Amino acid sequence: MNMEPPLQPVTPASRYQAAYLAAGENPISANLRHAFSALRRHLWMAIAIVGAAVLLALISTLLDTPRYTAETSVQINDQSDEVLGSDFEAGNVTPPSDWDIDRFLNTQLDILRSRGLAERVADRLELAGSETFFSAMEVAPTALTGDQAKDRSLAVSLLRGNLEIDLPRATRVATISFTSTDPATSASIANAFAEEFIQANLQRRYDSTSYARDFVADQLEEARISLEDSERELNEYAKGVGLIRTRDALSPDGRDVIAGTVTTSSLVQLNGAAIQARAARIEAQARWEAIQGTPLLASQPVLGNPTVQILMTRRAELQAELQSARDRYLPNHPAISRLEEDLAAVTRQLEGTASQVRESIRAEFRAAQNAQAQLDSQVSNARGASLAEQDQSVRYNVLARQADTARSIYDGLLQRYRELNASAGIASSNIAIIDRAEAPSVPSSPNVPRNIALGMFVGLALAGMAVFLRDQLDDVIHTPEDVEDKLDLALLGVVPRADDGSPIAALENPKSPIAEAYNSLRGALLYSTPKGLPRIIVVTSAQAHEGKSTTSFAIALGFARIGMKPLLIDADLRRPALDKLFGLRAERGLTDLLVSQDDPSTAIMHIDTAGIDLLPTGPLPPSPSELLSSPRMAQLLESFAESHDVVILDSPPVLGLADAPMLAAIADGTVFVVEAERGRSGALKAALRRLRSMKPVMLGAVLAKFDPTKSGNRYSAYYGYDYYQYASGERHSEA
Repeated sequence: MNMEPPLQPVTPASRYQAAYLAAGENPISANLRHAFSALRRHLWMAIAIVGAAVLLALISTLLDTPRYTAETSVQINDQSDEVLGSDFEAGNVTPPSDWDIDRFLNTQLDILRSRGLAERVADRLELAGSETFFSAMEVAPTALTGDQAKDRSLAVSLLRGNLEIDLPRATRVATISFTSTDPATSASIANAFAEEFIQANLQRRYDSTSYARDFVADQLEEARISLEDSERELNEYAKGVGLIRTRDALSPDGRDVIAGTVTTSSLVQLNGAAIQARAARIEAQARWEAIQGTPLLASQPVLGNPTVQILMTRRAELQAELQSARDRYLPNHPAISRLEEDLAAVTRQLEGTASQVRESIRAEFRAAQNAQAQLDSQVSNARGASLAEQDQSVRYNVLARQADTARSIYDGLLQRYRELNASAGIASSNIAIIDRAEAPSVPSSPNVPRNIALGMFVGLALAGMAVFLRDQLDDVIHTPEDVEDKLDLALLGVVPRADDGSPIAALENPKSPIAEAYNSLRGALLYSTPKGLPRIIVVTSAQAHEGKSTTSFAIALGFARIGMKPLLIDADLRRPALDKLFGLRAERGLTDLLVSQDDPSTAIMHIDTAGIDLLPTGPLPPSPSELLSSPRMAQLLESFAESHDVVILDSPPVLGLADAPMLAAIADGTVFVVEAERGRSGALKAALRRLRSMKPVMLGAVLAKFDPTKSGNRYSAYYGYDYYQYASGERHSEA
């Protein structure tokens, strides 16, 4: 026996996934196929669950009382229309944000669902004493107590319980729905909710405006009393000190209105007149100085006089006529004398007029000087009187400011009070009814298609849960995928069920599906460990009659066909099967070698038809476990491993016996045979736990007697494994 430490095979999960990847299939497809397989195995149970759920839904639907739903649609704006429009036109209204609008709309929906609105509807329709309403709500007359308060509370609860409010996000039109067994009752209540919603909204606004009016009225009365007290104190002080105040005096710059006494007002007026007089005097002085040092007819004011201009024009004309006459007549001619006299008269008149103009400018200058002097004197006197009144005005000004402040507060409150009175009750509602509810002619429930669909959905969900739980609790190996999923073992091969029930006869034909399956198992064993084929292989199963003896023989036969020298040992010392399999009656066998030191070759038989060596059981011992666990067994296996290429042990089943775990512990590898579609109730996992407690080298599992056409296996990756056959078969491969 090879005493090297056993080689661990590739993990089942990695080998299983690698097989799927090599086949071009992802784990998702494998999981889906597993789900379909589980569903197909429990198809009738699932159909029964779904059918029961649909039947219950149909029965409950037919027995249910028809109910009618009436709908009223209302438009909810985020801000009411401004009737006066002053704030909007003045630009004082800030557009609300989207978050504020959503919060406002949600608030309106909560108001629609509120108990207060339901109480208004109940009071308006007098539902507390309405037998029609309670009958429509399927309330038995015995449930009514006759107490008005309790019946009203019950009616409000029924209203709120059967009311539905829906406001889609993309619109501001809310739908108010009410459901009852009476169409007319549903319509009237839905309309009442919409109308009372509008009335409640307007009432809240009016109540808030009334509160504001009352508050402003109280503040206005306090401001009026304060104003009267302030003005009375101001007047008493002015009367006491002898101040006569005016409230329409202008400031010196003429822009502001200031309050002052009569003296101050006179000072302001005199000061303004003095300033104007000074300006007039400066202007007159400038004209006089401009004309005083210049020739009489050279100053601009004299030349600008119309009379002077006319006289100068006349003098120029006479001078021209005189010159013309002198050119024509002798010096003593009467025409020349007459023209000279006229010229002298015009010249005198011109000089006199010019002198008068100069004197008038001088007179204006002197008059302006006198007026300025008089006004300056009056301003000086008024200034002195005003300075004398300033000490008396300090207290007066304080009292005047208090009175002005009180008057300003009073005027503002009075204006606000007038606005509230003008706008109270005239603001339009931000809620409008779009469509009023009408008595529905078709019941909204029970909805037969919807209830059946719901029952089918519930049935499918329950069926899925039942199939899932059943599959999780089921330890039966149905498909090759279950080997890895439920046993955590690598799948070495899948052996189909023999058509005639005799797998040994099928092994004689190398082209049969069973022979091909075992050939695949042989290939898996050749590369089951990193060092290749294990020298000593134990073949076992959880229970008897699962195909381990046939598998042991098929493995040995497969190795013999590729030129290897296998040794098949029948290690089942309680119920040997290989003797019956080959029809032999051996006188010597394994038990003889275990109780003696005979040459091992003396008990080995050669099967010519199969080309393998066989070590039968021999006489059945009274205590097989002691023999198989003896050192002699290990010596024999080591000797057989040196003389043969591979040693295959057909061991007893695992459950209830200690033989198989002990053999697996001393072997180089263990093959676990599993029969498909065999109920075990945990036998497989219990057997594997016993095997793994000895820490053997688990090469993998072989799924025997597998029927891919059986219910539940249709969705296995191995379905149709015999699709490709040899040309002599009944089925042929497609091109």
